[in-house]
Amino acid sequence: MVLVRSFPYPLTGSPDLRSPARYLLWLGARQKATLAAGIALGSVWMASQAVMPFVLGRAIDDGVIGQDVRALVAWTLALLGLMIVQAASDTATHRAGVSSWMQAAFRSVQLVGHKISRTGDALPTALSTGEVVSTAASDAFRLGEVYEVLTRLAGAAVAWVVVTVLIWQTSPVLGVVVLIGVPVCCALLLFVVRPLQARQREQREAAGKMTAVGADTVAGLRVLRGIGGEHIFVDRYRVKSAATRDSGIRVAHSLADLEASQVFIAGTFSVVFTWVGASLVIADDIAPGELVALYGFSIFLMTPIRAAADSVARFIRAHVGARKILAVLSVDANVSESATDVAAPPVGSVLVDERSGIVVEPGLLTAVVSREPAESAEALTRLGRFEDGPDGGGAPIVRWGSADLRHVPLAEIRARIVVSEAAPQLFSGPLRRQLDPHDRHDDAAILAALEAASALDILDGLDGGLDHEVTERGRSFSGGQRQRLVLTRAYLTAAENLILIEPTSAVDAHTEQRIASRLAGARAGMTTVIVAASPLMLRTTDTVVFLEDGRVSAQGTHGDLMSSSDAYREVVIRSE
Repeated sequence: MVLVRSFPYPLTGSPDLRSPARYLLWLGARQKATLAAGIALGSVWMASQAVMPFVLGRAIDDGVIGQDVRALVAWTLALLGLMIVQAASDTATHRAGVSSWMQAAFRSVQLVGHKISRTGDALPTALSTGEVVSTAASDAFRLGEVYEVLTRLAGAAVAWVVVTVLIWQTSPVLGVVVLIGVPVCCALLLFVVRPLQARQREQREAAGKMTAVGADTVAGLRVLRGIGGEHIFVDRYRVKSAATRDSGIRVAHSLADLEASQVFIAGTFSVVFTWVGASLVIADDIAPGELVALYGFSIFLMTPIRAAADSVARFIRAHVGARKILAVLSVDANVSESATDVAAPPVGSVLVDERSGIVVEPGLLTAVVSREPAESAEALTRLGRFEDGPDGGGAPIVRWGSADLRHVPLAEIRARIVVSEAAPQLFSGPLRRQLDPHDRHDDAAILAALEAASALDILDGLDGGLDHEVTERGRSFSGGQRQRLVLTRAYLTAAENLILIEPTSAVDAHTEQRIASRLAGARAGMTTVIVAASPLMLRTTDTVVFLEDGRVSAQGTHGDLMSSSDAYREVVIRSE
């Protein structure tokens, strides 16, 4: 069960991801009242238009030709009433249709946003950033169009039935022509729609690749400029942009074919219908007013045909968009709640990674060192449960006290075991919100954490201090500044277990020395584990775990390992 209470609508239940059509039906079920109102109003709108030619014909036959003033006035008032009903229902239909459109679009955007925030590393591994951005910014709104056009399509279907009944009263032959001819005309348009569907899918794929290249280029712009390589990515973007343009032109060709086919097919039907009606007048089978009504019907019947063609085109776009959204929503997180939850262990419980043999004793400052830093980072990331391994077959697991970490509720893990990754992430907004997102600390506590992370000098250079507006991804800060701000944020969590992945890799030696000297005081009485090979950091730790080939090969104080392990000494000296 998924429950989202954020903007714009509360969502309950899990979306149906079995196919694009099922997802569209699931969205429609979430807004049944709005859709029902739109369909009802659209039916009134189209039906009032459909009846107008009939009323006009009766006014001519009964009022003008029959010279009955009372009948003429009555039919004229009826026509005026239909015009008022049409105008009012048209406006209401549009409002209901747009409301349905926006509800579906924003629900999809909300689901994508929720998936992004809950999936972690699994989503960027499966899909590029540009693809995800295109899905939320473009596909969701294309998908929403289908609910707006549905109101007009339903109204067109009702109008077709009304017109068929009215024409049947005048001429059964023409009634059969309308009853069969309109669906046949709509079916003929499918021959044009098929290539449109393929070309729109191709265009969407090209647009997604172009957006991905653009997003990657912007993300690495500073590095690209530093090495003079921005022209390479500009050329790549130009190629992708040209491919998107060409596919868009092909889509435009198909749309033009569809528009031309609509005019030709509907026009041909109108000509045939009018010719049959004129033949009936010549044969004195119908009255002149009925001919006028039939001519009005022939013009109006182009509306259902065009509505059907427009609906098919939008259904195709919605289907393509829904498929892209399903690609995002179908990505499973690397971790999920266990079906057999166990209670979290008491405060001060040991953490054990059975795969590597790392044992993290509570209350100590522990360092993990290996020849390849990624090896240490992988082991410590497991301690934070960012990926679930297999359950069976005696697979290596992480134990927290006596509990298997895979079965401890995620909320407990995230609250008590915090992992601060090597690549620091900052978001847009006030600096205070970046450091203390849950607003749990006063300024004194935030300043103390900044001091512990040797980051007060950063604050001194900002005009607004803690209220300074951070730009996207903290681009206005250097790598070392971002790293110290993220370390401040980690300190402010006051987590029972804090895991720091290379927290000083981007700072100079003097700053690293200050951070190292203050680390133990900032985390006094709590468990802290760091991935580091710098002797400045290692000298301040209580114990050091040395990994070789992913397994613990030695453990002790930094001084002991420097004298007893040649491999450890080589790694530390190399990092100096």
